[in-house]
Amino acid sequence: MFDAGPRSRVRLLLVAGLVLASLVVLLCVPPIAQDPAYHRFADQRSMFGIANFLNVASNLPFLLVGIAGLGAAIRPAGGEMRIAWLVLFAAIALVSVGSSYYHLAPTDGTLVWDRLPMSVGFMSLFAALVGEYVGPRLGRAILGPAVLAGIGSVAYWRLSADLRPYAWVQFMPLLALPAILLLFRPRYSHQWLLLASLFGYGLAKLCERFDRPIDTLLGHVVSGHSIKHVLSALGCLCLVVLIRRRHPLAASTEAH
Repeated sequence: MFDAGPRSRVRLLLVAGLVLASLVVLLCVPPIAQDPAYHRFADQRSMFGIANFLNVASNLPFLLVGIAGLGAAIRPAGGEMRIAWLVLFAAIALVSVGSSYYHLAPTDGTLVWDRLPMSVGFMSLFAALVGEYVGPRLGRAILGPAVLAGIGSVAYWRLSADLRPYAWVQFMPLLALPAILLLFRPRYSHQWLLLASLFGYGLAKLCERFDRPIDTLLGHVVSGHSIKHVLSALGCLCLVVLIRRRHPLAASTEAH
């Protein structure tokens, strides 16, 4: 199912164990409800007749990055995991639509359309990296189930009011990525851009967490949540640059 030697199989089991352990740990905690205060963003100004204008408009970079990524991934640079990269960049482009729709009228109902493309993006990125570090057959095999798991996590939250599966879908790839980078040799150059993307996403989550303090610090010019959108899109842009600039390295599927 994957192109690797015996040592890589052991390392694959370690990654699989990390993935499963993260799920078990999350399911052992009590159900996580959506905080009603989540929808009360610091910047609620209307401009040009558009409610919550900056939180809506700051989603435009996702559309631009998604389109650029589709253009890059459809070329030979997309490699053997081209389909996973195409799904990822399509999801990034759709985040601009879903998140804009949500921020026009923030509720749990509209938040579904923000989280759906995000969940697809997280899981398709995970499949792409498994395919390019462990083996393309395995990456392609898990792509469909992973994407369905992402969609299912959002549906489960909406039906049960429990965020645990969605939290796993969002953060599991971020836990698995460092392990994959450490345990398996890259097949392409410029892999530092993966870490740059992860760093950008981490900064974005901090800005989301400190939405109101950042808004106050910047004199109510722009809020942390709007900055979060831009930083997240820049993190995604790192993936576009990765696809465009990388080149195959000497063939090796064995781990470090």
